Amino acid sequence: MTRQNNNNIMYSRNSRELIPQDNSIKFVSQPFKKMNRFPIFLFLTLAFLFVSCTQNNVKEDDTPKKYLDAHQLTGCFALYNNGTGLFTIYNLKRYRDSAYLPASTFKIINSLVGLQTGKISSDSMVIPWDGVTRNIPDWNKDLNMYEAFRVSSVPYYQEVARRIGRDTMQFWLDSLKYGAGKDKRLYKISKIDSFWLDNTVKITPDQSLGIVKQLYFDDLPFFKVYQQKVKHAMLFEDNSNYRLGYKTGWGYTEKGHSLGWVVGWIEENKHPYFFVLNVESPDPNYNMKEVRLKILKDILKEYGFFDGAM
Repeated sequence: MTRQNNNNIMYSRNSRELIPQDNSIKFVSQPFKKMNRFPIFLFLTLAFLFVSCTQNNVKEDDTPKKYLDAHQLTGCFALYNNGTGLFTIYNLKRYRDSAYLPASTFKIINSLVGLQTGKISSDSMVIPWDGVTRNIPDWNKDLNMYEAFRVSSVPYYQEVARRIGRDTMQFWLDSLKYGAGKDKRLYKISKIDSFWLDNTVKITPDQSLGIVKQLYFDDLPFFKVYQQKVKHAMLFEDNSNYRLGYKTGWGYTEKGHSLGWVVGWIEENKHPYFFVLNVESPDPNYNMKEVRLKILKDILKEYGFFDGAM
């Protein structure tokens, strides 16, 4: 069932929510060529000055529901067509208004802050394995940033966060307004090496999609080269028909529910679409690892992707 949403929806630069490319208000957010690695707070304050617009560009579509139902999951899905400025959304309320722990999708920001502050010297910087055997074999070895991102190594990025430090990381979260909702309340870091996993910092699916859109266009307040390195790590499929970049996440809500994320973009004929999938099961033992990506690809296939015809 498809229906056109008639409500006005606010999209703000501060909350990292989407403002389509053809919006009449233009932004500049990459003037770092002559700046030090640690940016000036005043500049960021001006760069992220609140601007909003109201638009009737949301189409609610229940098509994705059958794929979530098939796996006994609840959640939401959104697809943004950058060419038309149209959102196609299943479960608009959850997408727009409900915030969740970012889990490993936070590796996008963790990588950018690490690179910008020099705590990650390059995407080939190795952090030695700490010798603790974990249940994911790919984590039990020395890894560089590119490798750690692609296997979603929690230990690697916990060490990166510790090297960045709480005050610096908080500065960046505040500057990005990461997770700030309509009340503009900023989240405060609990433990520096687990705040993205322990529900003290949360983000809406809407905001998560907005961050990836800005990353794609090198429009986040980090050096362009660093944004390109993160995008390179996110690009998992690249062929003559399409390019698919994404970051997954898996964690547990305050209720103990298993929560899964996939956020990223699919590009066909050099035309990008941005997506976010957010799914949940009350079963804490639910294995999100394979299911979340399968659901994403099933939905995208339903919408006509993967054949190079979009």
